[in-house]
Amino acid sequence: MTFLKNDAHGRPRGRAAGLAMLILASCFAAPARAGGGDDHSHGPAPASSAAAAQGTPRISIQSDLYQVVGTLKGDRLTLYVDRSEDNEPVTGATVSVTVEGEAMPAAPNADGTYAVSSPHLAEPGSNDLVIQVAGPDGEDLLIAALVVAEPARPVAEAGTGHVHPGMPFLAHLREWLSQPEPGGAWALAVFAVGLALGLALRSRRMRPAAFVAGAVLVVALTGTAFAHGGEDHDHDAPTAAPGSNTPQRLPDGSVFVPKSSQRILEVRTTTARPTEVEGATRLIGKVIPDPNRGGLVQSIGGGRVIAPEAGMPRLGQAVRKGEVLARVERPIIQADQAIVVEKVGEIEQQIGLAEAKLARARKLVASGAGTAISVSDLEIELEGMRRRRAAVSDIQTTPETLTAPADGVIASTRVVAGQVVQPQDVLFQVIHPGSLWVEALSFEDAPTGTGTTALTVDGATLRLEPKGVSRALQQQATVLQFAVVDPPDNLRVGQPVTVLAATGTSANGIVLPRNAVVRGTGGEAMVWRHAAPERFEPRQVRVEPVDATRVVVRAGVKEGERVVVRGADLINQIR
Repeated sequence: MTFLKNDAHGRPRGRAAGLAMLILASCFAAPARAGGGDDHSHGPAPASSAAAAQGTPRISIQSDLYQVVGTLKGDRLTLYVDRSEDNEPVTGATVSVTVEGEAMPAAPNADGTYAVSSPHLAEPGSNDLVIQVAGPDGEDLLIAALVVAEPARPVAEAGTGHVHPGMPFLAHLREWLSQPEPGGAWALAVFAVGLALGLALRSRRMRPAAFVAGAVLVVALTGTAFAHGGEDHDHDAPTAAPGSNTPQRLPDGSVFVPKSSQRILEVRTTTARPTEVEGATRLIGKVIPDPNRGGLVQSIGGGRVIAPEAGMPRLGQAVRKGEVLARVERPIIQADQAIVVEKVGEIEQQIGLAEAKLARARKLVASGAGTAISVSDLEIELEGMRRRRAAVSDIQTTPETLTAPADGVIASTRVVAGQVVQPQDVLFQVIHPGSLWVEALSFEDAPTGTGTTALTVDGATLRLEPKGVSRALQQQATVLQFAVVDPPDNLRVGQPVTVLAATGTSANGIVLPRNAVVRGTGGEAMVWRHAAPERFEPRQVRVEPVDATRVVVRAGVKEGERVVVRGADLINQIR
């Protein structure tokens, strides 16, 4: 476009400047209009986004007697009622809910919960509820506020005013001007100011003031466009919704566990109270057989093993005292065999001479020339020679017989038929499964307490009775032996155990079951505190053993706090 320079009043130039200012103001009006409330998303927002952010409407209250957690679905409120002392579900109780002045009984469900329905429960806003529980532990009245979120607006109403490609300019302008929002009035004001500046530029006198006003307007609109509020530029991961029904670890390290999950995991708690107990010391031990109810089977001379008629005994086979377990054929070297054969021949020669003498003596007695005493002497001498021959012959033919030393079962066997064993090799071990001992080593003074227990690797507890203390050191330690009272069937000889021997000194502290103590990520001992009906907090503790099933907490837990005693290891695994 070309303008004449010799315009009398400079109107062409003034019109061009005014048109440029008007276009500039209109360009900045669009960002100013679209500034508030947009989230810069590139897809349609779900209609239930507000409800999803709010989570499931729920209540969570507790008193000295009961804990009550309720979840709302539609107009149906499901209540979980547990004891505050041990988190045990309360069944068979009478529960009623008062909402908007109307008291309604809650019907028990088969899963141990209670349910009540009312249209007042689904009304948006904060609804005050009065819950009355009458159970085995007494009656209690609990007050809670159920917050129900407002329904989400449709997507068309929640639009941010962004320009849609392809929309006609007039239709967009009509829609823009028809929206009763502060942004529309602001855009109209910008448009009016730009129009006024354009007209002012037509006058030479007003031109400097118009340029200054236009610059100020541009700076103001630029700040408004880039400083618009209401949008969320945070790209961090979303935090857990408090109304979620999924167990999860919260940012502060605590764990959120819904009541439904607590009942599946069978979470139980106890109230921490100081108790005075007898102290204990930890010893390392192992299971040994009772020396009076079993034994070892060994060969004195060694040789080749021969199986008995019933076959070689198997592991776990019950045997009786004196029962033949195996035979061992004695080894005889070639020189010894020659000596035995020579000795047997010599004895047989003497037997032949003795038999001949005996025959002559008997003839003399029959003829009256001999005496009966001579016949008797020869018979005795002949019988002795025959016994000598049998004994010498038995050396190379009769094997050694191995028998069970006591009633019991075969605990171990280290031999097969035909095996050559050395003297004093242990071939079988016979034990009595109902009579087992535990042997432990103490590198300090021997404990003098009476209550002693042991803990196996799989967590089984053994009651022990002291049997003896050695007067000689073994590996610079004192040997202690205990008898196991009613040993379980799966207890094995040689199995390692942890012996907790009472020291006879008293210990004062909070006593908890050993299952309540778990290990943190750094290996530290910790317990889980029941801080709220659906929230658990970790606590690092310092513990000492009391016996195989209990520990005493020296630090980390305060009196009156509720600590998880069952299911702590499962809560510790929640991430």
